[in-house]
Amino acid sequence: MGRDVCDREYSAKDYEKFNRRIHDQADILKKLIESPDFGKEELQIGAELELYLMGEDGNVSPVSMELLDRLNDQQFQTEMNKFNLELNLSPVKASGSPFSSLTKEMLQKFNYLWNVAADLKTRPLAVGILPTLRQSDLRHENMTDLSRYRTLARELLKQRGEPFHIKIEGDESVDFTTSEVCVEGANTSFQVHLMTEKEKFANTFNAAQLTLPMALGVSANSGMLLEKCLWDETRVVLFKQSIDNRMADATGWRQPSRVTFGHGWVRKSGWELFSETVNLYQPIFPEIFETSHTEHQLPELAELNLHMGTTWPWNRAVYCNKGNGHLRIEFRALPAGPTALDMAANAAFSIGMAVGLEEKIDEYMSRIPFRFAEYNFYRAAKNGLNATILWPQNYQNKPVEVPIRNVIDDMLLVANDGLSQLNVELSERDKFLNIIHRRLSKNINGASWKKETFRHLRKNLSKHDACAEMLNRYFVNQMGGQPISEWDRCWK
Repeated sequence: MGRDVCDREYSAKDYEKFNRRIHDQADILKKLIESPDFGKEELQIGAELELYLMGEDGNVSPVSMELLDRLNDQQFQTEMNKFNLELNLSPVKASGSPFSSLTKEMLQKFNYLWNVAADLKTRPLAVGILPTLRQSDLRHENMTDLSRYRTLARELLKQRGEPFHIKIEGDESVDFTTSEVCVEGANTSFQVHLMTEKEKFANTFNAAQLTLPMALGVSANSGMLLEKCLWDETRVVLFKQSIDNRMADATGWRQPSRVTFGHGWVRKSGWELFSETVNLYQPIFPEIFETSHTEHQLPELAELNLHMGTTWPWNRAVYCNKGNGHLRIEFRALPAGPTALDMAANAAFSIGMAVGLEEKIDEYMSRIPFRFAEYNFYRAAKNGLNATILWPQNYQNKPVEVPIRNVIDDMLLVANDGLSQLNVELSERDKFLNIIHRRLSKNINGASWKKETFRHLRKNLSKHDACAEMLNRYFVNQMGGQPISEWDRCWK
């Protein structure tokens, strides 16, 4: 989705040509992955951070294009809505102290962004979903005026044929219909990339899927939407509903959702995920690119990568043609915020669990069907650290309901082992996994901090004023940089 597309109506021939090309490129990718040198590169970690732009009144500030002009920094890019920005962080070696490096760059970029945005009376915020967001903010006028966003909105709505239905039941509830794809842009995340050895990709990806509920439960930071307390990670349900282009046919059959936990365990190779996407999802952008590569350069597979970018699994396989080429896992479920240290800790915990469990993943997959892992994911999204999930116990005949907090506690050791396998320094492992442990011991994440602070302030303020004041305190704490576990809890 980072590549721009032409703003035009597509013909049946466009779709036919594009479809043929992505099938051919999936076959090419299979051969590339099987080549001896593919993936023989030093492992790296990367990340993308999506941010909100908030005005001094606590409401959205749709000034992204003017802000980007003033920043003049290619690491900052547009997002779908004018009140969001994306920060692309520099890739770092997986060994050594990668999470400290990510934290350092985030803080440097944050400080620069905050200083420049202040001239526009705007406060950048890493928050998951801005609690003061209003339904009136989610309108066409606030969508970034670029052809890829206009085309995405047009094509998704065309395939669906009627407005999107947003219905979320939490502590409170929201229920509305909209024709605006801008609702998707209400979600901001911290997307982490891990290069993976091709022989280990299937096991690491499956381990990432299995452990995603634990990562999500402890990192949840999207507990409010439209000034209402909903799921701890409301992004999960909002994102799925906001771009759900499916309509049931006469038999009741529905195509797979483009926002998905997945369709089953990977059996042998990461290639399966590319083939699956090609064969299950209708193209949205049937764009043909004229690309070329030298004898010593791998093909870009631009159409295949574009198509992969128009589905949104919570963990995604990514192909890159640089050097010897590689596959990587994009962890897409982690929310933005609360602080740079928190986000780096979430990345360390997620990556550590995936790598640490890969050697034992066959044992777990035999005990936890894929649909149970998906169930756990949605439980964690809804209830955060208070969720219960299905998890195998010794000498049990079936998975039983256990508190997710117990599993997270066990997974800290697994994550430490996984990071050790990546040659992450001991001091680095201790620093960032201790941030997760502190959250767990205090039973706090970003979502619960915001909800409890809001409820406390609501005793003396209107709903809007309580929400705005809560965000003021959140912003000050984010600027201070201490992890969420160390923030003042006024309700205590």
